[in-house]
Amino acid sequence: MAKTRTHLSKLDPVWTQIVSEARQAVDAEPLLGGMVHACILHHETLEAALAYRIAQKMASGEMSEQLIREIADAAYASDPSLADSARADISAVYERDPACHRYIQPLLYFKGFQAIQAHRVANWLWREGRRDLAYFFQMRMSEQFSVDIHPACRIGKGLFLDHAHSLVFGETAVIGDNVSILHDVTLGGTGKEDEDRHPKIGDGVLIGAGAKVLGNIKIGCCSRIAAGSVVLADVPPATTVAGVPAKVVGEAGCSQPSVSMNQLIGARDK
Repeated sequence: MAKTRTHLSKLDPVWTQIVSEARQAVDAEPLLGGMVHACILHHETLEAALAYRIAQKMASGEMSEQLIREIADAAYASDPSLADSARADISAVYERDPACHRYIQPLLYFKGFQAIQAHRVANWLWREGRRDLAYFFQMRMSEQFSVDIHPACRIGKGLFLDHAHSLVFGETAVIGDNVSILHDVTLGGTGKEDEDRHPKIGDGVLIGAGAKVLGNIKIGCCSRIAAGSVVLADVPPATTVAGVPAKVVGEAGCSQPSVSMNQLIGARDK
């Protein structure tokens, strides 16, 4: 007797939740049915939906939606960590943004999430040696999202870009896991040096709106940078810095500032 084999699809709770919410959205607002079907319900996996959404946002008269979708499909097939990071990014937005009530929102509506996913593909292109195509992605991200990230910039999983407007991350910048960054933040250099010249952001860091972090400096894990600060020197772990130039003004106030999103100096989460 021939043996019977049961093939189980890969468990993907994030994608399952997105599909469920998409169906509910169509029921609640039929006018969005075409968009929701095209972006989500037409696809079998999160990877396919991400490739489609990136292509929609990044296409232009210089490069078609179909070509960009093929590039993104190739990236997700080559490096599964890209989609795993996207799942962590979606979860981060849902958990940290009080304006996000469903998993479907980042994929459909939030440019910060969309920009980061486009950057992850650009970074894959950079690592594959396809530098000009990576620069094209950077250019389109800047034009479409007002988010200018050099394709060589390394970004961990679980990144939350709140509002995601006027962001600049330099070539040798490194961002750890579970970091939250508000709008108008620069991770930049301090001159014309052509080597390792940009900040290294540790895990769990919270960077407030308008902060400028400049130079090859280290921002310690689970620290906070207050809004409007200019950071020119290393920041110890689990501390809060504020001012121009920024100085240590106290402890971070909790074990995971990027998750609590508490930006009040001196405040301590209970």
